[in-house]
Amino acid sequence: MATSDEHGRGRVRSAAVAPANWTEQLSEQGFAYVLLVPTLLLVSTMALWPLASTFEMSLRADALFSAEYVGEFVAFENYAELLTGERNAVLGSPFLDFGQPFQSALTVTLIYVAIAVTLETIIGFGQALVLDQSFRGRRWVRVAILIPWAVPIAIQGLIFWLFFQPGIGVGTDVMQGLGVFSQNPLINTTDTLIIVIVADVWKTSAFMALLILAGLQSVDRSLYDVAKVAGASKVQQFRYITFPLVLPALLVALLFRTIQSMRVYGIIETTGGCSTLPSLTCMVVSTFRAGRYATSAAVAFITAGIVALVALVYIVKFADLEVGA
Repeated sequence: MATSDEHGRGRVRSAAVAPANWTEQLSEQGFAYVLLVPTLLLVSTMALWPLASTFEMSLRADALFSAEYVGEFVAFENYAELLTGERNAVLGSPFLDFGQPFQSALTVTLIYVAIAVTLETIIGFGQALVLDQSFRGRRWVRVAILIPWAVPIAIQGLIFWLFFQPGIGVGTDVMQGLGVFSQNPLINTTDTLIIVIVADVWKTSAFMALLILAGLQSVDRSLYDVAKVAGASKVQQFRYITFPLVLPALLVALLFRTIQSMRVYGIIETTGGCSTLPSLTCMVVSTFRAGRYATSAAVAFITAGIVALVALVYIVKFADLEVGA
């Protein structure tokens, strides 16, 4: 007869084997979700907790004359005052004012994102199409395209600040000759917005090109041979082969770049400054430095909400494309 020790070891072995048997019964998708559980828990802890804490802080009043970070509970009063303009005097510039689109932080951010991301996508797509071709010196061209992307934001801002500084750089004279810029563009909101967009396009088009190039290189080259035999022109090849097959990679690139652009701060602060060109992140930083933590949290949460909405739209569109494929 088996001893009690043998029975105990048998129970231990059964308990150790049970999880393995359970995972073997899972589908590949179910097993993948099990492997993702630790990562999801970590992401939830690192992302959702600060988000919830920020939202809770945004529901309280600013405590300027108190040792506490925030004051009493005021529900959605901060959000209402931001959207109606009652906090404009506190913020230093309007949060939302369609009558002054180049003065309010929300509209400036949206205009910047729309123009910058569009130009970066077009230029990045063109660069990717060139880099996807076989030609002598292609490796050095790729390195040259990546150089602006490798420049730190502080250095990038200083470059463009010097380039458009009256009396120092040549950029202001050129733009004034075209009738575009004022006498000192770095203290003019519209001019600074143009400078920031140009600086961002100069730096980040390479990022878009790399992501789009990855999609281009995954396209089956035999499809182009078949298209040539069928008499398809270059435009038709791009329309019916290149663009549809690279579109998923393009959407991923757009998602990353749009989210990053919504948080623009460094290039603004290092060129014209947040006092000249307001943005959502500039408003978060300035109100936080002024000790208005609840107001800063409200602006930050609105920014996070807009970013989440943009990401949701991209994800839904990407899912539709996958289903259609």
